[in-house]
Amino acid sequence: MCVNSKNSAPIINNSESQYQEQYASNKDAGLFLFRYAINVIVSQAQRLNKGILILKIRHRFAHILLSCGAIGAMIVCFWMVSALPAASQDSTAQFNSLQARLAEEGFDPVMLKNLFLNPDVHFEPRTMSLFFMHSEARVNYDQFLSQDSLQKARKYIQDHLSDLNAAEETLGVAKEVITAVMLVETRLGTYLGTSSIMNTLSSLASMKDPELREVVWNSIQEDRRPIKSAFEEKANAKSAWAYQELKAYLKYTGREKIDPTTIHGSYAGAMGISQFMPSNILAYGRDGNQDGRIDLFNPSDAIMSIANYLKNFGWKPGISYEAAFDVVYHYNHSKVYVTTILKIADQLKG
Repeated sequence: MCVNSKNSAPIINNSESQYQEQYASNKDAGLFLFRYAINVIVSQAQRLNKGILILKIRHRFAHILLSCGAIGAMIVCFWMVSALPAASQDSTAQFNSLQARLAEEGFDPVMLKNLFLNPDVHFEPRTMSLFFMHSEARVNYDQFLSQDSLQKARKYIQDHLSDLNAAEETLGVAKEVITAVMLVETRLGTYLGTSSIMNTLSSLASMKDPELREVVWNSIQEDRRPIKSAFEEKANAKSAWAYQELKAYLKYTGREKIDPTTIHGSYAGAMGISQFMPSNILAYGRDGNQDGRIDLFNPSDAIMSIANYLKNFGWKPGISYEAAFDVVYHYNHSKVYVTTILKIADQLKG
């Protein structure tokens, strides 16, 4: 990820796993009705963008089951299903404060209202939880040094030689380094991420709200939860960071006339073959194919933008290993990541 401040293993929802473990041995027929009712209400909540309710529903009704039985819980569930549509007009309430802040900073209030009323825009606690579970040690960087990966990288260089040579000649960044970055970031553009950038940045920016932070806390797997005080501190810092990135994202999509709800990327909000955060697109994005737009899903633009980023942080022809390490570290604050990038580049030159 192009850092201002990667993709993770599939996450199993903590509340779901707790629920399954607690009640797996219960053979009472009423339990199946309860589970059915839970699925109905969660589905309804999702359709209404009531993302903040989903985890609360599962936790609360588990207690109802224990206290008044499955049939009683089922009745309450179906009562809630009937009540949810009546509350649908408040389905974006979790973003009200965020919209107000953005409007105060000059964004069009009508545009913001229409954007946040879009059914594809909603708070995503599961995606937010990844910020507190991701571990660099879990990333297998050795896979990018396999012969298969290196062969794909060599072919990519041949297929995009004109763009890579243009970047190297214009900005002085070796084509092997640019290719290495794209290999590790997105497997040369074949794995771009599936998270909504709009939802990720809006959700994270809204985590200054204590209630929303609690929802995210409850969605983190227990065995991977940080200390609560550390979580609160990181949540506040990430919220402030994401707010700045959201503003940059709205500026970028507005400038390029792109629907903000249509772009997908990493769970952290990075996008394109180069995995730039929005603020880095504004600062370092380059129009490689000279079509008047900056589109980091386009190889020409992604290649030139990576070269521009690295040049800005000190890359130059003949750079020493130590200096190159420092430059690439700006792209991703992981020593293992940087070492892997430089090893790949060395292999591609050989």
